[in-house]
Amino acid sequence: MSTFKIHTLGCGSAKPTLRHQPSSTVVDHRDTLYMIDCGEGAQLAFQRHRLRFSRLRHIFLTHLHGDHVLGLPGLVSTLGLGGTGGKLTVHTFNDGKKILQKIFNFFAGDLPYEVEFNVIEPTEAIILDTPSLTVRTVPLQHRVPTVGFIFEEKEKPRHIKRDMIDFHQVPTSQIRLIKGGADFTRPDGRVIANEILTSPPTPSLSYAHISDTAYFPELAEKIGPVDLLFHETTYTEAHRAEAAPRGHSTARQAATVARDAGAKALLTGHYSSRYNDDTVFLREAQEVFPNVILNREGLVLPLD
Repeated sequence: MSTFKIHTLGCGSAKPTLRHQPSSTVVDHRDTLYMIDCGEGAQLAFQRHRLRFSRLRHIFLTHLHGDHVLGLPGLVSTLGLGGTGGKLTVHTFNDGKKILQKIFNFFAGDLPYEVEFNVIEPTEAIILDTPSLTVRTVPLQHRVPTVGFIFEEKEKPRHIKRDMIDFHQVPTSQIRLIKGGADFTRPDGRVIANEILTSPPTPSLSYAHISDTAYFPELAEKIGPVDLLFHETTYTEAHRAEAAPRGHSTARQAATVARDAGAKALLTGHYSSRYNDDTVFLREAQEVFPNVILNREGLVLPLD
């Protein structure tokens, strides 16, 4: 069973269509859910994916445009009606905190759980650090302050070689240290190297979510090599002249970022409503970067 999955709830742009919903993605990491953006209809799509509201603990907002935020008041209200307890943390800019706090107070003032705001800045920074995962921001170039989010697993423990553990009579109390890379010293003083007792850990995984942004070459280095890169593909090259002034990218530009960052795969999305055939984004991106996944609502991608 996968421990790191990406759920696409909405991959359209500002104008909803009958084909696509506004932006929203859920990262499922070891049964904790992290939502990125919350466009209209996100809570319904959340349920269609059979995700559990009780597992949602963090919501990350890339920026404060309506197609990325307007589903949040309804979601927060529904969580309250469902009696969900605990704490929900919303990661957003200071303006987002001010606006959303007023909306929540008016429409959902008596919640059975705590809503906490983590105020972020449009800079490079680690904004969440858990025992197994970090989330960092990278600044993007849009019409309002905007960031992308990079989810990176921490190094995993090494795998125990049970036969060698038994052979060298390693006590249970030492297993955690050995999985962390420590050698084992026998009672007679002989040191057993960690490589004898363990095998390498399962590789750590990473996911980058690059929302609305104009193309700029420096972005690739800020992202770095990741297992999966979502990068907006609002336009094709046929409408490239409109992309940069509106703070967006073409499919070819997204593929260029994926190639230069060393990503293993590129996930498209944030499609403009002017296009009736999404495969144009796939074909254009594959001219630059071969491993492209055409995004759609309902898509679930296991990273491992």
